[in-house]
Amino acid sequence: QVQLVESGGGLVQAGGSLRLSCAASGFSFSTYFIRWYRQAPGKERELVAAIGTSGTTYYVDSVKGRFTISRDNAKNTVYLQMNSLKPEDTAVYYCNACHLSRGESWGQGTQVTVSS
Repeated sequence: QVQLVESGGGLVQAGGSLRLSCAASGFSFSTYFIRWYRQAPGKERELVAAIGTSGTTYYVDSVKGRFTISRDNAKNTVYLQMNSLKPEDTAVYYCNACHLSRGESWGQGTQVTVSS
């Protein structure tokens, strides 16, 4: 059974940092494309960052230079290091694992709140 569990969210002041983790189990983690999404109240879910099986990364423009996505296949874990946080980064952050032929799965989300 595919399972994704996010952790590391919390309350931080603007300019601070948080590191989110997404622990995966139940599937061949190294063969999946992993993405972090976020959803703020009243807004649509937004793709924030992604990392491919070879380590290729993607970032939405609003987080470039501040967020870093990485993966540790030995630990079946993906990380999202978030620096220089802004109030507009406040959202529930979701981990998504995607495979072209096996579909995708979502975690339950972790709340990130950035105070001004």
